[in-house]
Amino acid sequence: MTTTNNPAVWPILSYRDARAAITFLTEAFGFELRAAHARPDDDSVIEHAEMRWPVGGGIMFGTAGKDDSPFGRRTPGNDSVYVVTDDPDGLFARAVAAGAEVVSGLADKDYGSRDFTVLDPEGNIWSFGTYAGE
Repeated sequence: MTTTNNPAVWPILSYRDARAAITFLTEAFGFELRAAHARPDDDSVIEHAEMRWPVGGGIMFGTAGKDDSPFGRRTPGNDSVYVVTDDPDGLFARAVAAGAEVVSGLADKDYGSRDFTVLDPEGNIWSFGTYAGE
């Protein structure tokens, strides 16, 4: 297998309001928008959005109910993503200030991570911590 600097795993989410998700994910967590392709005849429908995590990786998502494909039929608010951060304290404060609902507050874990878990406005579970894997 070839190793690259480009992400090789992309969690894919679904949002009722993908445009609002772009704003929230930027303000609350610090994701960076790389692409947002709207439907040509309906700017409110995002066919594909891509956001990058500043230290590596990214997510993709689109508007729920956009079509009859398996992606279009996904129910929003059922996803869970873990993201590595070197500043969980600062990110926790940022997320809470932006309106993220706290599921599990900032804490040191037995396995060496300092992390927290919040919900985005549509109910997806976001965990952030210093644990970067084995």
